[in-house]
Amino acid sequence: MSDPIIDEPRPSSESEDELAEQEREPFFNLSGTILFLIAACVGVHLFRLYVLTPPEDMAFVLHTAFIPVRYTGPYVLDLYAFTSPITYAFLHGGWTHLGVNMIWLAAFGSPLAYRLGAGRLLAFWVFTSLAAALLHFLAHPDSAMPVIGASGAISGMMGAASRFGFRMERLNGRPAFAGRMLSIFEAFRSRAVLAFLAVWMIVNLVTGLGFVSPGMTNPVAWEAHIGGFLAGFFCLAPFVGRAPDRES
Repeated sequence: MSDPIIDEPRPSSESEDELAEQEREPFFNLSGTILFLIAACVGVHLFRLYVLTPPEDMAFVLHTAFIPVRYTGPYVLDLYAFTSPITYAFLHGGWTHLGVNMIWLAAFGSPLAYRLGAGRLLAFWVFTSLAAALLHFLAHPDSAMPVIGASGAISGMMGAASRFGFRMERLNGRPAFAGRMLSIFEAFRSRAVLAFLAVWMIVNLVTGLGFVSPGMTNPVAWEAHIGGFLAGFFCLAPFVGRAPDRES
């Protein structure tokens, strides 16, 4: 069936090229860096489920999860004491825990990755993971409960999004946080930021009162969420730089 005739000026060849380019763009264009992090988290979960035996998985978690008592108890500081404050972010307690975190990672991480660039985004991931682990450690220095999950780093990305006032633009068809980074004062004057902060804090307060995430039986390390968020909100500037990188 032929196309209907529309009585309007025919677009120029340049406009046609732009329309064709938009048609080729996927609706949900994830950053390659975020896809890498998602694949890493999913791969680790599959490895634990289908490759390791239960005793091997227990040993794997003890080596890669963040455990505060490792630093305050009568234990020798080994290699895992230095790597676990980063590797814990790639472990998850179940498919629901993993799925929820990956959805939030895609939503907040991809526009941040397109704004910061791959290298700075990965450095930001490591930094906020460390900050999340640090605040949890300060709150529970003698805890033997392993801390796992990417929630701390993802909370850092939420904090970073707040510093851009959640403004978005499309760069070559890719959604990215737009405009200059807001100052702390400007961020706290933004209604969108204040509303998000209020909802986010309430959710974490409810979590801290003893509720758990769907599909999980262990308490949620809500202090780690706050640590990651504060790091992302207050310490974003060094990762943004003078001119934002563009991820290819």
